[in-house]
Amino acid sequence: MVGGVIVLVVVLAAASAVGFVARSRQGRFRAQGASREFSRTDPADSSEAPAADTVLTAADLGVSLGQRATLVQFSTEFCTYCGPTRELLTEVARARDGVAFVEIDAARRLDLVRRLNVLSTPTVLVLTADGSIARRASGLPRKSDVLAAVGGVLQDGE
Repeated sequence: MVGGVIVLVVVLAAASAVGFVARSRQGRFRAQGASREFSRTDPADSSEAPAADTVLTAADLGVSLGQRATLVQFSTEFCTYCGPTRELLTEVARARDGVAFVEIDAARRLDLVRRLNVLSTPTVLVLTADGSIARRASGLPRKSDVLAAVGGVLQDGE
């Protein structure tokens, strides 16, 4: 009986720790490829072209890319945070010259969902002018984080 209680407490503590870590990452932007442990290329080597799975074209999106950057949101019909994320990204795109916003229905574009490993909605991608994925976040992002991610892309593009 005592051993079972100890096991239960350990399992609950471990599950809580995993939940807290996962929650702390929600909505936070990370550089593309930051979660890929086994990357075959050195990210510092900019002489290589980006991998095909890290570049989106106008054909992929169904609309033209922004002149300087593009915000892409993967959404679903039943997503709680997709509406507020859409409003935030629309506001940021309107406030910045050359920045476009595109929303993609994840259920209708399973090809992109699989290709880009989109595991939850909303997932937000920040693309450079050439369509390379510079940053990505899952969950409801904070406005300051979106502005910083877009600002980083715009600054790099100058």
